[in-house]
Amino acid sequence: MVVATGFFDGVHTGHRELINELVSMASERHTDSLVITFWPHPRIVLHPDEHFPGLLTSLEERRAKLLEYGVDRVEVIEFTKEFSSLTASGFIDEYVRRKFGADALVMGYDNRLGCDLKGSEEIRSAFAGCSPEILIAGRKDSDGMAISSTRIRRALSEGNIEQASAMLGYDYTIGGVVVHGQKLGRKLGFPTANLEMDEPLKVIPAHGAYYVKVRVCGEEYGGMCNVGVRPTVGGSCPVIEAHLFGFDREIYGEKIEISFVRRIRGEKKFSGLEELKRQLEMDKKLCIFGK
Repeated sequence: MVVATGFFDGVHTGHRELINELVSMASERHTDSLVITFWPHPRIVLHPDEHFPGLLTSLEERRAKLLEYGVDRVEVIEFTKEFSSLTASGFIDEYVRRKFGADALVMGYDNRLGCDLKGSEEIRSAFAGCSPEILIAGRKDSDGMAISSTRIRRALSEGNIEQASAMLGYDYTIGGVVVHGQKLGRKLGFPTANLEMDEPLKVIPAHGAYYVKVRVCGEEYGGMCNVGVRPTVGGSCPVIEAHLFGFDREIYGEKIEISFVRRIRGEKKFSGLEELKRQLEMDKKLCIFGK
């Protein structure tokens, strides 16, 4: 068994280097690849009173992505305060070696393990000549900065969707169930699907209008999505609502996935519904024709 361990939020392109190394090593050794991950996020357990920056993937999305990229097994360990007291050596001995019987551990170049925060180089030195074998993997992107979940969250919060997607290796997606809204979009000729998120801790992109792709009932549609409080109609709570191009069906209660492709504009308060409608018509042209 060859193991990698970490939270892997987003399963982004930096993670992919480690995952590819894991899968390759397991294949060479004719054994299974395993990812050990955790839930909930350590910051929620260790710093419950601090602001949590949000998740890029739900647990289910994370598991699906890891399996999609060739991992044979994904095991989830409950992250508790007791678990957090394990040292790096204690975790490797108890879980990597004994529980899962691994003979190799693949680590990212900037990984740290255990309550003693041992780095990958320190761990490799400590286990030199011993089992499990420690291999360090990972890369940096073209501007010399490490690809990280933190950078991706920041890009999303600033509306830099294309930058976030480049680091993720796929379009950032939010899934959930369609719920009833005020039906204002229908009155304007732009009916929308209002999303109730499956994972409320996921990062919501910066307020504004976006070109999106929406999966519903096994099919994909282009569309535009508004993220924000809808200041023109006196809104105060953030909503995520998508208008699907060429789609006219009732889908209340259906699960949908909204993938963000690019940001069209920021959120704006208009003088009234007529000006808002004209803007929505321009937004649609921007989505379809790109100009």
